[in-house]
Amino acid sequence: MSAITGSTHQRRVLLLGGTAEARALAALLADQPAIAVVSSLAGRVVDPRLPVGEVRIGGFGGAAGLTRWLSEHHIDAVVDATHPYAARMRAAAVEAATTAGVAHLRLERPGWTAQQGDRWHRVPDVDSAVRMLPALGRRVLLTTGRQSLAAFLPLSGLWILARVVDAPAEPVPAHVQLLRSRGPYNVAGELELMRSHRIDVLVTKDSGGPLTEAKLAAARYLGLPVLMIDRPAPLASSMMVTTVEEAMRWLSGLPAQPG
Repeated sequence: MSAITGSTHQRRVLLLGGTAEARALAALLADQPAIAVVSSLAGRVVDPRLPVGEVRIGGFGGAAGLTRWLSEHHIDAVVDATHPYAARMRAAAVEAATTAGVAHLRLERPGWTAQQGDRWHRVPDVDSAVRMLPALGRRVLLTTGRQSLAAFLPLSGLWILARVVDAPAEPVPAHVQLLRSRGPYNVAGELELMRSHRIDVLVTKDSGGPLTEAKLAAARYLGLPVLMIDRPAPLASSMMVTTVEEAMRWLSGLPAQPG
């Protein structure tokens, strides 16, 4: 990766992170003397994977709080590399960057593509998934994360293996078993998990990327239906790229401000 050059002044960048792409971008930017980057994590995970360089953890207080933070820290650009389903943060980042007059970029990995043999059922949101799920199976591997777990708890006629990074604050009912785990996963391990728990349907979000894709290959091999929750619609006002390399090229074209 070539160095970002063209000015004696640093570009000040806020990197909204929490994804593998954000960590990869932070690692590349750490080697760029023309960039001063702060990675921000929401703080929802107890033991997050930390990126290289300066890190802040916690919310900003909505779009208004983020706008103030951008101004107070003289930020030149915001790169939003949060999870594809972090819709609230994504909207706040666009609003704050626009209000503060700061350049904004959305870095979002592509979603998964169905392959021959897949039995995917796409739905637009979690509520739609809850309504459809009982028609697809009785023993569920649920991989949509802790924040959406509560929506599935009323499905008492199903047995649910909920794979989460952190356990929810409240106890779960008897028909739900928690599995605390974090990827990456491999196909052999996912096959063993599904077979040992007699899973007959997989519920997931279209997160994309290789870290958790093995569950889709395992479901395909076993002929299981997959309930796939679509991503939130993209924001029309947001410029988006899909790779770390594209984000680096975008940053290289930014004008630097005097220190």
